[in-house]
Amino acid sequence: MSQDQPHSPIQDARVNAVIERMQAARRRPPGGGPRGGFSSRDPHAYAEQGFSIHPEQGELIYLLCRGMRATRVAEFATSVGMSTLYFAAAMRDNGGGTVIGSEIVPAKVATARRNLDDAGLSAYAEIREGDARKTLGDLGGPVDFILIDGWPGEEGPSLARQVIEIVAPQLRIGGYVMNDNAEPDFLEFIRDPKNGFVSMTLPLKGGTELSLKVA
Repeated sequence: MSQDQPHSPIQDARVNAVIERMQAARRRPPGGGPRGGFSSRDPHAYAEQGFSIHPEQGELIYLLCRGMRATRVAEFATSVGMSTLYFAAAMRDNGGGTVIGSEIVPAKVATARRNLDDAGLSAYAEIREGDARKTLGDLGGPVDFILIDGWPGEEGPSLARQVIEIVAPQLRIGGYVMNDNAEPDFLEFIRDPKNGFVSMTLPLKGGTELSLKVA
């Protein structure tokens, strides 16, 4: 492999093949999707589209989880399972663990489970179908890492803000939060020192917020 070609930290060819297939199938709906000004905000209207993190974000998730020996992680939302694959691969390669995902669209839950099965990672993932404000209310104990990559709301507090308020108390000190969409009220929460985080913006996918729980 030449030095200018992408190199994944995941060594499993089976996992990488599924990720490459999902990347090749990635497409945006007409009108730009739920963040477009004239498109539906109903998540069920996009059952065929997977709005997912990019591989460079997933590779960072994998490396951080490996480095911290993470065994319990969570994500909102699972979509078709791209981020779930990176988390589950890290859990397996750490010797065991679980990624708890939440996805409200049944068709995407089914697709994510197929992708995990194709990658040989089904044993390391628990996908909870439904509204993350309910499904992630009890993670069963402290978690090491949380991804917030949720759905844009119509008005009021963003779903990202609502979910981080629910899951932040369940994240252990020394754990990470990654946010994909830079919702202003999420950033307001995560950057407020009184909420116990230190945070920075990474130049990934137009701006990815990575936060560490310190108190």
